[in-house]
Amino acid sequence: MELIFKRELISDKKLCRLLAVGALVILTALSAFVRIPLPFTPVPLTLQTFFVLLSGALLGRKLGVITQAAYMFLGFSGQQVFTGYGSGSLYLLGPTGGYVAGFILAAWIAGSLLVKEKLGWLSVFSRLLIADCVLLFSGTLWLKISLSIPLSRAFLLGFLPFIFGDILKVALATAVYNKLRARIKTVLY
Repeated sequence: MELIFKRELISDKKLCRLLAVGALVILTALSAFVRIPLPFTPVPLTLQTFFVLLSGALLGRKLGVITQAAYMFLGFSGQQVFTGYGSGSLYLLGPTGGYVAGFILAAWIAGSLLVKEKLGWLSVFSRLLIADCVLLFSGTLWLKISLSIPLSRAFLLGFLPFIFGDILKVALATAVYNKLRARIKTVLY
């Protein structure tokens, strides 16, 4: 049975990379609908961070950026893939637009920080946490600009409420990355 799971169904590496990018674009879009609105902030909790970090970690910085840029392009072009069935340029100018833009940066950072083959759990976790914090800061900065509020207020609305949930998502992304890293590398590269 184990031989079946180790066998590659698609041997063309370019096609495998294309399918992986497509799958993570779809997963990022679907995770936007796992949404918990918070009454004290215009930014909801979503599952997107998990897939953003995985796209950079598993696919590397280049394909991770392509994945998140493709997701952003889908939403920008009118597909309702953003949280709350949002789409278009006006959505990106709204209070959560900075987080969506931060997806690209976070995927790049996650892919850049995880280029070594063997890293321990804590090392992977801390590197993904750095990428996540950059994503949160990007969203917080845009929240400050879009709502014309002080940075301290933006931090209370756009960063602080998400720390605990994001630590859980980073831990889960770390576990998934450690489990899939070796197999993904052999399939894609």
